[in-house]
Amino acid sequence: MIEKLQPPVAKIIPTELEKFGDLRIDNYFWLNDRENPEVIEYLNQENEYYQKMTAHTKDFQAKLFEEMKARIKEQDESVPYLYNGYYYITRYETGKKLSYLFPKKGSLTAAEEILFDCNVLAEGQSYFKLGAMSISPDNKLALFSTDVIGRRIYTIQVKNLETNEILADKIEKVTGSAVWANDNKTIFYSKQDEVTLRSDSIFKHKLGTKQEEDVLVYFEKDDTFSVDIAKSKSRKYLAIESGSTLTTEYRILNADNPDGKFKIFQKRKRGVEYSINHYKDSFYIVTNKDKAENFKLMKTPEEATSVENWVEIIGHREDVLLEDIEIFSNYLVLEERTGGLNKIRIMSWDGKEEYYLPFGSETYTAYTSTNVDFDTEILRYSYQSMATPSSIIDFNMRTKEKEVKKEQEVLGGTFDKNNYIEERVWATAKDGTKVPISMVYRKEIEKNGNNPLLLYAYGSYGHSMDAYFSSTRLSLLDRGFIYAIAHIRGGEDLGRQWYEDGKLLHKKNTFTDFIDCSKYLIECNYTSPAHLYAEGGSAGGLLMGVIINEAPEMYNGVIAQVPFVDVMTTMLDESIPLTTGEYDEWGNPNVKKYYQYMRSYSPYDNIKKQAYPNMYVSTGLHDSQVQYWEPAKWVAKLRTFKNDDTVLFLDTNMDAGHGGASGRFEALKELAKEFSFLLDLEKIEN
Repeated sequence: MIEKLQPPVAKIIPTELEKFGDLRIDNYFWLNDRENPEVIEYLNQENEYYQKMTAHTKDFQAKLFEEMKARIKEQDESVPYLYNGYYYITRYETGKKLSYLFPKKGSLTAAEEILFDCNVLAEGQSYFKLGAMSISPDNKLALFSTDVIGRRIYTIQVKNLETNEILADKIEKVTGSAVWANDNKTIFYSKQDEVTLRSDSIFKHKLGTKQEEDVLVYFEKDDTFSVDIAKSKSRKYLAIESGSTLTTEYRILNADNPDGKFKIFQKRKRGVEYSINHYKDSFYIVTNKDKAENFKLMKTPEEATSVENWVEIIGHREDVLLEDIEIFSNYLVLEERTGGLNKIRIMSWDGKEEYYLPFGSETYTAYTSTNVDFDTEILRYSYQSMATPSSIIDFNMRTKEKEVKKEQEVLGGTFDKNNYIEERVWATAKDGTKVPISMVYRKEIEKNGNNPLLLYAYGSYGHSMDAYFSSTRLSLLDRGFIYAIAHIRGGEDLGRQWYEDGKLLHKKNTFTDFIDCSKYLIECNYTSPAHLYAEGGSAGGLLMGVIINEAPEMYNGVIAQVPFVDVMTTMLDESIPLTTGEYDEWGNPNVKKYYQYMRSYSPYDNIKKQAYPNMYVSTGLHDSQVQYWEPAKWVAKLRTFKNDDTVLFLDTNMDAGHGGASGRFEALKELAKEFSFLLDLEKIEN
């Protein structure tokens, strides 16, 4: 049982915030200063409170951690892929937190040489992440980027692969995204604004020179756009992508001519998105041009890239979302989505063959994997379902033979996928829309309303939440939990319109869909309010904030990871990372109709005097996407409004950012905290 202690009380310093005649009083605005010792003290007090209140679960957390870790193969390596004459493999070793990468020249039997040992690079750091890694065309140099804070601010360095020396070149305070030109001495990279962290510029660096001498190649003036740099699969072109939520624009340059000038592929037009793939003498374009909301495929000559030259290859379809393509010398592969499920469609260029890969499960995830060569008839793809571990498969598009290169091993000897049931059901939303839910649970589960059920969702940015396998999830399933994913509007699970119907002035559909999915699961006796739990992170944390304001009685517990809950203050502050680029998702609150709509659901601004579910809220002090003060202010305000005896925890990782702890197994410790929170509420102690 949880011992009752007095929670921390954040001091109140009222700050008046006024817009359109609407006066908001923010008593905890002062928490918006990570350099203030009082802020750090408050966060530490919350951490101490959480630790004391959950002290009785520490042994259980340790058990869960070891249990989850024991299912993962420590001595493991990735499936090799061949690139520019070398096979590349990532390996994990027993007892080490991070991976290392090594190449083998020409053959898998060739001698291996460590390229990057992340365990060595991370020595002395509480956080470490290897970002971009790119090998020069002559295979003699490797650029790599590292983040040691967790705020997605990287340093780029270059390693000489012949001498194993790190060159003097050091490019600091950048996004970590970088590519080589074909001359083996020019690097293009993206850099962010130091305040907003918006990626706004592309620079060119010549080996052997100082960063101050780097040349600005492109600056994105529109603060709702971000930029990135990439190299085509053909290795012929460098491409600068400028993108906002709704609009894209590319600039291209022949990679053999790094000192040339990038030319616009097609000028931006608001609402028109496109992505480009180069092959032979043409570019293939996936675009929503001409109101093709589910996207279509077009083609244009590489020397005539403006829109008037685009020719349609595959037209728009009302019921099929075209997500991406892979090009091979003899085949075109389409990644599509129909009825909420992934489909992989293979078409021969000569028109003689066209077929879909067969997938038998009721709910699953399938997507193309690492395919770096044109001249092959082998397609590499990944497949998994909620009860089937992830597999990497090589499929011969000509013979239709497949070879499972690797299936995720679940160690321990007790896992058998036949012990679990996967199910896909459809809840009816308040406006009559059918919303799919993917579920997995043990066969012996009875639908009697007494089962603990964890319902997860995201529901923003058109990000689809596919049904995936998780070996760590078994720690819940094998203790009687049902795990479910609600494919609510705001994602792109059922096509582009599914996203359009869950954004801007339709955003509340995201929240009501989740509540209606919860009602459905209760009505069908999968669970009951006493045993229903909800989970979401980041924009999914916004979802959690809304449902506890609107339907708190439906949930016994809620997990909110790095939650975006102070919508109004954040979206009105253009100095905060990502804010201006988010206007197309949430609306611009400087426009009255959007202000009023966002104000009506913003979790922080709509906290009520009422009972709230048990809650576990996590954040990272260095989070660059959802600033730590959002959940900190939210929890402080909830403490003064909630009129119940449920628990409310704020757990701040003082060393991490938006992605949580670094290291292969450190994330399991965070997961053990979440699972122990749920299982403790259910009085499940083994």
